[in-house]
Amino acid sequence: MSEQSQEFSAKSVEAAIEDGLRHLGVSRDRVDVEVLHEGSRGLLGIGSTNARVRLTLRSAPTPAAKSTPAPVKAPPVTPPAAVPAAAPPTVESQPAPVAAVSDSAQDSERDDEPADSALGAVEDEQNGDNDGADDSDNDGDSYEDAAEIDEDEVVALAEGILLEMVSLMGLDAQVESGLRQEPDEDSAAIYLNLVGDDLGSLIGRHGETLSSMQYLVRLMVNQKLHRWTNIVVDVEGYKDRRAEKLAQMALRMADQVIETGRPVALEPMPANERRLIHIALRNHPQVYTESIGEDTRRKIQILLK
Repeated sequence: MSEQSQEFSAKSVEAAIEDGLRHLGVSRDRVDVEVLHEGSRGLLGIGSTNARVRLTLRSAPTPAAKSTPAPVKAPPVTPPAAVPAAAPPTVESQPAPVAAVSDSAQDSERDDEPADSALGAVEDEQNGDNDGADDSDNDGDSYEDAAEIDEDEVVALAEGILLEMVSLMGLDAQVESGLRQEPDEDSAAIYLNLVGDDLGSLIGRHGETLSSMQYLVRLMVNQKLHRWTNIVVDVEGYKDRRAEKLAQMALRMADQVIETGRPVALEPMPANERRLIHIALRNHPQVYTESIGEDTRRKIQILLK
């Protein structure tokens, strides 16, 4: 059988080899293994890559040809001492040599059949049935049961990810953590407030850098826990100060709309800040709000009821 090669990938080299052996339907001693890539775990589980191996089927051993047994010689026949002339001597017939050779050939063909059947099974799996490979591909990372993780462990995990991220950015900071109720949220969120010197670069224009950091921390924590966890990342209480300023501005603009009778459109804002404007004016007796525009130009408009 000519050599056949296929590549397989999995979370580790051993898992990729086992996947390949299961897919090819052979044992470890029937293949040559070449490690193409040992894989990497990435940063905190993000950016990880699978290991890749190449399995090459070895040539099936050729069954040794069986030697043809020597023809069986008939034993000598001793004629009886006295036999009537009319009665011919009786001699028992022996198996012909040709028959013995034929039986040996049939045995050799039967020995070849298992090798042919194994080759056919391998070819069938390569050409069609890939259930084994699909099952391996569907195996996800092993996540801890969310029910077994208490809130303190989740907070510690989020703190560690955030501090490592800040450290990789060349900054030194500490984290003040706790639980707090966010507007319009049914459950309390994990609040992580970074404190330290010269952390303004972590905020960005309208808090865009801070929002990106919050997104990454949520993504990494949720990937580790395999469940949604609401995490709020802040820097030196910036979000509280910004929310207060937005609420005051919303009330001033509402008074202007009431006084002039004309709607007012605010400057474009990110979604989290537009939400704060909606919350500030949602119970106002004389005005209401709506979002207009698309993408980065989306903004709030305040109108008379």
